[in-house]
Amino acid sequence: MSKNKRNGLTVLMLIFLAGSAFVAGYFANDMVASQNGSAHAQEEFDIFWEAWERIDSSYIGDLPENKERTYAAIRGSMQTLDDPYTVFVEPVARQIEREQLEGIFGGIGAYVSRPEDGGSIVLDPIPGNPAEAAGIVAGDVLQAVDGTLVTAEMTVADVADLVKGEKGTAVILTILHPGENEAVEISVIRGDILIPSVVYRLLDEDQNIGYIRLSRFSGESGEEVARAIQDLQDQGSEQFILDLRQNRGGLLNAAVNVADHFLDGGPVLLQQSKDEGERSFDATSTTLEQDAPLVVLVDGGSASASEIVAGALQDRERATLIGSESTFGKGSVQLVYDLSDGSSVHVTSARWFTPDRTQLDGEGVPPDIFVELTQEAIDNGRDEVLNRAIQFLQEGK
Repeated sequence: MSKNKRNGLTVLMLIFLAGSAFVAGYFANDMVASQNGSAHAQEEFDIFWEAWERIDSSYIGDLPENKERTYAAIRGSMQTLDDPYTVFVEPVARQIEREQLEGIFGGIGAYVSRPEDGGSIVLDPIPGNPAEAAGIVAGDVLQAVDGTLVTAEMTVADVADLVKGEKGTAVILTILHPGENEAVEISVIRGDILIPSVVYRLLDEDQNIGYIRLSRFSGESGEEVARAIQDLQDQGSEQFILDLRQNRGGLLNAAVNVADHFLDGGPVLLQQSKDEGERSFDATSTTLEQDAPLVVLVDGGSASASEIVAGALQDRERATLIGSESTFGKGSVQLVYDLSDGSSVHVTSARWFTPDRTQLDGEGVPPDIFVELTQEAIDNGRDEVLNRAIQFLQEGK
């Protein structure tokens, strides 16, 4: 894939990527349970109904239904906890959340990009996904989506909006294959997208630096990062950049496994919960890259499992963190209880701390080196954070 494509690529994961991937990171390592309800301390709740009896008899306006009052009471009582992640979700919203987590929406499985100097939007299929199976090849120019022309004024996001749709439905893409003179129409059935969580390469700017981009923490991320490190080592890389920007998180075990590749034993994080007290998650004595200079890139979109890795490598003085802002500050675990009417409560049951006992939740992890992002750099597609990381590794400061 060309450098321009790499700089401009965006995955057409559609609603599945925009929605459920974030939800998966937001509830990193969460557990889902169900319950039929519990006995209420009725004598302590009588005052609620006593108050509403007075309101019912005297209020001049329209009164809410009993269910609305109950939901409002739950939400109001939860606000006293002062915890943004312990929340009540009504039935319709909970069903949407379930659908996102179950992945009923999908995409075509292709990267879409536009060259830095402008020009046509091109596609690059992800192996093993619907776009490749339908006949999309690398370098295909996308001319229309379901008959709607793709114009020069459209952004990549605009094109994604045209292509998105429900899993199992078809989208007609008008494509001009490389070297061809006539466009063809290709029908692609939207489906679940199989996309690796890791993209890696030797940097064009410095072939001594191996770049690893981790987009989420999935069950395969530990192995994917291991393969990336080993391949980059074989290619001659002696320094590494681990990019966790906009990585919303994922599985706790995946975070521990990724950190383990760079640490020789010792704690990765501490978890404090009501039932278990404090528990330490430790790295093993087996490490793939213990000594090579390492930079971790973070931003405000680095959340949850990303913060575990960033905090561990920073506290253990294994890596230098470079970014435009501190990480998101989502360092807690929620249990999700489905209630009998289809609603749910999400209850914070544990919080995470770095090896030096710095709380992640509500705090985040600050970079060691802050990089100011300018609008001019953004408009011209310059990655100032990555450039600063390259400079740091080359100059050692």
